[in-house]
Amino acid sequence: MTAPSALVVRGGWDGHHPVEATELFIPFLEGQGFAVEVHDSPEVYADAARMAQLDLVVQSITMSQISREAVAGLREAVAGGLGLVGWHGGIADSFRNESDYLQLIGGQFATHPARAPEERVGDETDNYLAHTIAITELGRSHPITTGLDDFDLVTEQYWVLHDDLIDVLATTTHPAPPWHPWHRTIESPAVWTRHWGEGRIVVATPGHTVDVLQNENVRTIIERGMLWARRTA
Repeated sequence: MTAPSALVVRGGWDGHHPVEATELFIPFLEGQGFAVEVHDSPEVYADAARMAQLDLVVQSITMSQISREAVAGLREAVAGGLGLVGWHGGIADSFRNESDYLQLIGGQFATHPARAPEERVGDETDNYLAHTIAITELGRSHPITTGLDDFDLVTEQYWVLHDDLIDVLATTTHPAPPWHPWHRTIESPAVWTRHWGEGRIVVATPGHTVDVLQNENVRTIIERGMLWARRTA
């Protein structure tokens, strides 16, 4: 039997530590029998023959650029059964100028609320808020999140714009403090899946830093997500 194959595609903004973050999960994939290949450019997506041989793509590319041919190749490959998994800005804030990519993922980073002005020190921790990742009713029975309880994090809390074709496994609720202009709390998806043709997509919004990815709950969600999303057709 041929071993399953996984492609790790990483790059973009260094602030999300794409190399260190993906290196956390490569040993897991290899332990699950995957042959793992690493690319530092999304242009591999335009190689239809190569994409057809893959079972899973793990993407960690924040912002950055991608060609129309590569976006089309990724969409076609996922529709044909390829699994696609990512976390935080590496999937939910990639290729902002490409609407076809945004439609494929089903959710897009909008902002992350900040601490009170008097608590800010001028670095990335100004956007670290204590918040809860709440497992939904669907999430309590889904293979990715079953058995997990609600859990708390202190990190960036993603506010996500999304459509109704995602299946939300966990949410997070943004507060409405007086230093921000919105007037009521907002619930955003924090973990979701999406079926695209024959393929499966998994997005987890926690993961700003390596230590967040090492959180037992976050890591479990991503690892289970990779196994669930892998090619089934």
